[in-house]
Amino acid sequence: MTSYSKGFRTLPLERHVESLPVRGRIPDWLDGTLIRNGPACFEDSRPALRHWFDGLAMVHAFTFDGARVSYRNRYLDSSARRSVATTGVLRHGQFATDPCGSFFGRVFSSFFRREEVPNANVNIARIGGRTLALTEVPLAVQFDPATLRTVGVTPLGERETRHATAHPHVDPETGDAITFALKFGRHSEYRVYRHGDSPEVVCSIPWRLPGYVHSFAVTARHVVLVVFPFVVDPLALLLRRKPFIENYRWRPELGTGIVVVETRTGRVVRRCTTEPFFAFHHVNAWDEGDDVVFEVSAYDDASVIDSLYLDRLTARGSIPLARIRRYRVSHDAVTFAPVGSASLELPRINSAAHARPHSYCYGVGSHDEHGGDFLDQLVKLDARTGTATTWYEPGRYPGEAVFVPAPDGTAEDSGVLLSVVLNPGDDNSFLLVLDASSLREIARVVVPHAIPFGFHGLYTT
Repeated sequence: MTSYSKGFRTLPLERHVESLPVRGRIPDWLDGTLIRNGPACFEDSRPALRHWFDGLAMVHAFTFDGARVSYRNRYLDSSARRSVATTGVLRHGQFATDPCGSFFGRVFSSFFRREEVPNANVNIARIGGRTLALTEVPLAVQFDPATLRTVGVTPLGERETRHATAHPHVDPETGDAITFALKFGRHSEYRVYRHGDSPEVVCSIPWRLPGYVHSFAVTARHVVLVVFPFVVDPLALLLRRKPFIENYRWRPELGTGIVVVETRTGRVVRRCTTEPFFAFHHVNAWDEGDDVVFEVSAYDDASVIDSLYLDRLTARGSIPLARIRRYRVSHDAVTFAPVGSASLELPRINSAAHARPHSYCYGVGSHDEHGGDFLDQLVKLDARTGTATTWYEPGRYPGEAVFVPAPDGTAEDSGVLLSVVLNPGDDNSFLLVLDASSLREIARVVVPHAIPFGFHGLYTT
């Protein structure tokens, strides 16, 4: 077993702690709540969950009130969670675990009925005044940000769409939320949505062999959809008795498709193909004249998905590492260049730089250039020079770094980074507060238990 295996261990406790021990000094202006999402139940079901992305969702909240930091955690009240809690049997298929045998058969039966609550273990977003937990289905789960109590289900697409992004964006011109979802079928298509009072289709993009797409990007004027050659034949989803992701195949000869859509009109202004690569996360995107520029945390192929099965993660081994690439889409060509050489996943920026050129990107990386000790350091990447600054302590495993701007700051990196760090040696976790400019530690807030590795979060005031 690896030292970080405790990050993939079930957390059975739900608790509320009024005041956590603080080492250092919390900035006076930090007076909001960091809400984190991620899997927290792995071992308690039959069949056993197989992949990091399968774990049952738990939300965590750290609330700052002067020098005091309180903590609360709660399982999302999903259909899968209720099934496991009451019977010990998983009756709802997940990313790589499917007790029903056929994912597509389940999709067209009960999983997407509105009374079902998905296992929304990926992200947190605010849409239409609601706090939502998201996963890769077009249903979001609303919860109370104060108590973390599950409230209900909110559709983020049409009933016939089956796969969706867990990373909505805000249209810089209108402030509306923008998402996409995928309709599988004989004629599959990606649908881009604008969210006002209800989801409205901006554009439908036909795709013969749809690829697995986790996120996308927006600029001031465009939606950018990147479809990697990790693809599925929709008929295979219907006929193969395999979990969802195991129906996908790496087909590098197809190349990576890029579609640029004019947000206001829904018109496709560019559709092109570039060399094969894979990514979970976009960093940012912007317009430069008639060109569109976007950055991603890129892998050479999709083998990273296989490396995240729980039996592999808890055994001694390495994981593929993502590195930032900057792509430029012009009228007649697609070009790209690396941005530095540091590994960086779960990228975040100062939201004030959204949809325009940014100077800095923050994320998790590996101190070992081969990924031999999982993701064990925080990285600040200068997007102008490619220079990386890191925070690293041996035997500590940080999560996504959420940037919070200082109220009187003028520089893009004036503020703090918040990251939940696993400390397996003490069997607990702590919330790390770093100066975003220097990555100097300001404070750490100790939690009385180990928090399983999560994915994404939101700081709200």
